[in-house]
Amino acid sequence: MTLTIPDFSQLRILVVGDAMLDEYWFGDTSRISPEAPVPVVRTQSKKQCPGGAANVAVNLAALGADTRIAAVIGNDHWGAQLRALLEGCGVCCKLLESGSSTIHKLRVLSRSQQLIRLDSEQIISGHEEDFVRLFSEELKDVDVVVFSDYGKGTLGDVQDLIALSRKLGVPTIVDPKGQHFERYRGSTVLTPNQGEFESEVGVWSDEAEFLAKGEALHSSLDLGAALLVTRGEKGMVLFSGDGPPLSLGAESREVFDVTGAGDTVVALLSAGIGSGLSLEEAAALSNLGAGLVVKKIGVATVSPSELRLALHRRGMGGRGLIDMEQLVEFVNEAKARGERVVMTNGCFDILHAGHVSYLEEAKGLGDRLVVAVNDDESVKKLKGASRPVTKLEDRMAVLTGLAAVDWVVSFSEQTPVDLIARVLPDVLVKGGDYRAEEIAGGQSVIKNGGEVRVLSLKKGRSTSAMIEDIRNTH
Repeated sequence: MTLTIPDFSQLRILVVGDAMLDEYWFGDTSRISPEAPVPVVRTQSKKQCPGGAANVAVNLAALGADTRIAAVIGNDHWGAQLRALLEGCGVCCKLLESGSSTIHKLRVLSRSQQLIRLDSEQIISGHEEDFVRLFSEELKDVDVVVFSDYGKGTLGDVQDLIALSRKLGVPTIVDPKGQHFERYRGSTVLTPNQGEFESEVGVWSDEAEFLAKGEALHSSLDLGAALLVTRGEKGMVLFSGDGPPLSLGAESREVFDVTGAGDTVVALLSAGIGSGLSLEEAAALSNLGAGLVVKKIGVATVSPSELRLALHRRGMGGRGLIDMEQLVEFVNEAKARGERVVMTNGCFDILHAGHVSYLEEAKGLGDRLVVAVNDDESVKKLKGASRPVTKLEDRMAVLTGLAAVDWVVSFSEQTPVDLIARVLPDVLVKGGDYRAEEIAGGQSVIKNGGEVRVLSLKKGRSTSAMIEDIRNTH
């Protein structure tokens, strides 16, 4: 399956559920306490992170989505810290304060191993009427709703919230807790882990019985789209009712910490569905993200660039807008696989047929095509104060959409000499009346064993000429 990472910036997602503050203490342990048979940890550092539903929201914000969270916290120090952390991550907070204390989990780790977890919590109650009112108001302006249920009481009226979402046609992704999945009836996608799934449907004797139980549960809950069961080292299985279940193997064999991996799965699944990916593509994307996040300590997030790099390493895609450091990694990976990398550069202001023809010819010289684009300020210096006509973000977005182009990167200098020296493509291409030795960056490419090629531009196609024609017309 070839995947692409969507642009999540226009996606509006509301996360609803049990928000908590996760705290981590790190230190070394080299002896056992004389007071009891327990290790002594000499703490060296501490950190706090949003947890539970708050971690789902942070994962979505890290993807670039317009993220807001509706949750209940306490009027206490932990609640204030949680709010500040969320807002610092770019999450819009719609938090009700209750008489209950904010849920807090403290984990002590040594040498990347969790030694103990201390939970401070109580069931949240007495907020239901105000919470439904808050949810109804926020629901009017979102594309997807994620319900993150940790069984702490925030989602006591989840059936009513699902019904409200369904009435407005807003997809709902539910990360459930415990037994009695009937309360999630009518949601769009349900994402239990294997333990939660087993608690609901009972044990199974073999894989065939597991699949049969999954299909039966999907059918019985009137799910709008799918049931996704996450299975740890076994990956995940998607039951959609359209054809046989889809099994996705685990992406990572190097696991440091599974804390929060389920939050990453539901965040990426929701973002994928909201961005128009198919169920299968969204599930594959969430599986990829889970494989990345379990390599990190504590609750963590993944970025679009990390996802693109992971896709590229698996030969599953990974095209799009990247920065210089990511580009160097991508190119090195491509070369290691024996792929021939071609690179070109330019302003590409008002993309026209001449550009497209030129880029297709350039791609024909190798396996991967890198396009380096002058930023707006460097275009002004090259072309004059009236240029560029099209701002950098739009020029790069259009280039990314071309089938011939693999990676697009920007640069601020008038020539990309330094960038080319870092990338060192196999072939450096330029269009026009240049001689090979005049092309910026060509010497470093040739010195590295590469080649420099000059391609002819399509006659009668010029951005400057197009602009002049428009001026004359008006």
